[in-house]
Amino acid sequence: MGQDSQNEIVGRGARDGAELFRQWFSSLDATAEQGAQSAYVFVMGSMNEILKAFDLPVVFPEINSLQTAVRRVAHEYLNEAEDYGYSPDICGYVKADVAVQLRNGEHPMGRIPKPSLAVYTNACNTYIKWAEIWERMYKIPIFTLDVPGSREGGVHTGPGDRSFENDRSYVEAQVHELITLCEEVTGRKFDIDKLREVLGYANDVASSWQRVLQLNASRPSVFNAVTEGTIYLGVANGFRGTEQGSRYFRELVEEMEYKSANGIGTLTDEKYRLTFVGVPCYPIFRRFNEMFSDWGGTFVNSTYLWFASGGTNRGFQYDLQRPVESLAEGVLLSVRDAMDSMFHQSYMIEDMIDEMHVDGVVYHPIKSCRTVSTGLADSRRYLMEKTGVPSLFLESDMMDKRVVSEAQMKNRVDAFFEGLASRRSQQAAA
Repeated sequence: MGQDSQNEIVGRGARDGAELFRQWFSSLDATAEQGAQSAYVFVMGSMNEILKAFDLPVVFPEINSLQTAVRRVAHEYLNEAEDYGYSPDICGYVKADVAVQLRNGEHPMGRIPKPSLAVYTNACNTYIKWAEIWERMYKIPIFTLDVPGSREGGVHTGPGDRSFENDRSYVEAQVHELITLCEEVTGRKFDIDKLREVLGYANDVASSWQRVLQLNASRPSVFNAVTEGTIYLGVANGFRGTEQGSRYFRELVEEMEYKSANGIGTLTDEKYRLTFVGVPCYPIFRRFNEMFSDWGGTFVNSTYLWFASGGTNRGFQYDLQRPVESLAEGVLLSVRDAMDSMFHQSYMIEDMIDEMHVDGVVYHPIKSCRTVSTGLADSRRYLMEKTGVPSLFLESDMMDKRVVSEAQMKNRVDAFFEGLASRRSQQAAA
């Protein structure tokens, strides 16, 4: 392949992903201008497949909120929500979204449409109270998808197991209830062939995303799990179940296969391979990553790529011959997996360390999200005792720049890498 062809393929995923993102927000802006219907959902258990079967535009308020932080205007939205009466201690995503609603959908990426219904799961306790805000504001129906979690950390049941089949049947009954609600809201009859088409595209995204994650075990790693990975996550959520999403992820696999085969890494000189635990620091997103890349450190995997991809990371394939039952099975597996990545992440990180050749683990507890951050100190202590892999505990926030101290963070990051370098020298001497 010539230099021109290489320039075309390397970096294509980031370029095309950013363009798809702009198209997505443009379509939401058009929906808002038309006063058309839309559904508000969350990344874990979004039920994207059912909603797309009804051609309902899907809005992810979590993604909308983080975009205000990436674009350095989150503080304006947080202040407005706090002036309205919301506590500084609650989730920054919620407050930014409340301000978006108070501004009649005004957002840096375009206008966000009002919801016609909201779908949420029990995967995050904040989801429940958040959806109730929309219910009060817009008098819309809200649908709770109650997904049974793992009974024990590190223990997973699967198809054929009695308890799993009971849970699957429980979820399937709720899927049928959601279908009925969508028929009532949209005035359209459910088309099972349309669902099969959506599930087919979702299968493409899932298998490709799983392959992309596997390819990052290459040395050097082919993408950064925190920076580029966030772009891929946006496409995985917004375009799952669409032809555009299917094509994008097939081409993303092609790019990563090429980079892996030709030894092209996300860094020119990769020295340290890291795993990230938590949610990124969006208020200083680029600078946060530079603190690590300046030392030759890159994030090869992340618990965020698991729970924020809505379970797509599992590569689960829907059975198109039994679409509703298979959808229920996939939702059960994916949401349960997402909850495990937050509450029992130590088991996953152990696997990542071996599979991805990890030199260090970065824990990022954040003020805005107790759900993700609670227990991280204990998880870190357990992992260090179990594996001996060095780790860094770096506290800041995903939204609120008022509690992000860049200088303090850099000092701790520098000390962490100095320790890694010393450890490596000692191992070489031994």
